[in-house]
Amino acid sequence: MSTYVVVGLQYGDEGKGKITDVLSAKSDYVVRFQGGDNAGHTVYVGDEKFVLHLLPSGVLQCKGKCIIANGVVVNPKSFIREIEQLESKGMNTDHVFISRRAHVIMPYHILLDTYREEEKGGTEIGTTKKGIGPCYEDKIARVGIRMVDLLNPEILREKIEKNLRVKNSLFEKYFEKPTLDIDEIYNEFVEIGKKLQDRIVDTELELNEAIRDNKNILFEGAQALMLDIDFGTYPFVTSSSPSTGGVCAGAGVPPTSLQNLIGVAKAYTTRVGNGPFPTELDNELGEKIRQIGGEFGATTGRPRRTGWLDLVSLKHATMINGINNLVITKLDVLSGISPLKIATKYKTEDGKIIDYFTSSTTKLYDYEPIYEELEGWDEDISHARTYDDLPENAKKYIEFIENYLGINVYLVSVGPERSQNIIRKELF
Repeated sequence: MSTYVVVGLQYGDEGKGKITDVLSAKSDYVVRFQGGDNAGHTVYVGDEKFVLHLLPSGVLQCKGKCIIANGVVVNPKSFIREIEQLESKGMNTDHVFISRRAHVIMPYHILLDTYREEEKGGTEIGTTKKGIGPCYEDKIARVGIRMVDLLNPEILREKIEKNLRVKNSLFEKYFEKPTLDIDEIYNEFVEIGKKLQDRIVDTELELNEAIRDNKNILFEGAQALMLDIDFGTYPFVTSSSPSTGGVCAGAGVPPTSLQNLIGVAKAYTTRVGNGPFPTELDNELGEKIRQIGGEFGATTGRPRRTGWLDLVSLKHATMINGINNLVITKLDVLSGISPLKIATKYKTEDGKIIDYFTSSTTKLYDYEPIYEELEGWDEDISHARTYDDLPENAKKYIEFIENYLGINVYLVSVGPERSQNIIRKELF
């Protein structure tokens, strides 16, 4: 068997979509295993830009099957929109399927997400207001609606009625908002079930058979480890586990089947939304990096916060994920900036020097990063296709990362195009 897992190691937006797109050309299956349409994976094909939120990034190149697995929360209306968008450009989507066990984002989930963020008045998490968290809440509370329920009208009706008794009471009495109509939602989702019935399948059975048949399977995560519900900067996190470990529960495959664990990190750090960010550059240099790197959210359009590369958090992320292949993206964005800084330790509020990531989000706000300085380079590296094409200082930057983490960088991305890569070893 040949299995590959692509996960983010920072706060999302590392360029996972591009890496997945590149690897998917040789994959028999591309599998999305967690998150929802709060993801934003941007893939460029020539001059054409594709922004995918729910579909696996590999949908553009994979000649086999693309799977949205059980760990994903699915907004079926977003799914249909993305399918129609691709088909309008002449692309075939007959190879895209959804797990029967995947949970469905309902209209009341989106409203709950929105009303809660509005209510927090300055202390909001910074969610995309797409109903991801409330849908996962219902899943854990065992009252969720799954894709298979869309194929069983009587069960669907019963579940919608039970959920709306609680949600409508909350909307009316707590948020002082209008209630939702049961019949309207039921009728809409029955029709959605009819439209998607041929795509709703038992994905875990097929994936385990594919593993036994030695197929190439690529598992694709959304968000990143620093947004993990357990190991990220809680509570400023997503509602699932975008880790290599999340693949097992999110796709129904055993941990013994996972081989090539690929972690993706930018050559610097960005973050969308609220939460601590020790190496943030809230200044002119940070704005320069934002503009050169096009650091605006693919899902929301929000400007991303930018900062120096943080190897303390990156070491935490590679440890939890067990990464054995590292990808560094957007190295080209750092051209013309010197000196370059990389955080290797933190100084705590009481003066202690540490090189590990804390579980206390509140303390992290007060930690001061301790930097190593490296000389930058002025050359345009966007045309580099071999490691030897890079300037010496760019090589030293990559090698500093490798030495600190003890992991080899197998691919360096030097631009948004799928061809703008320096591949130091072939994984397939």
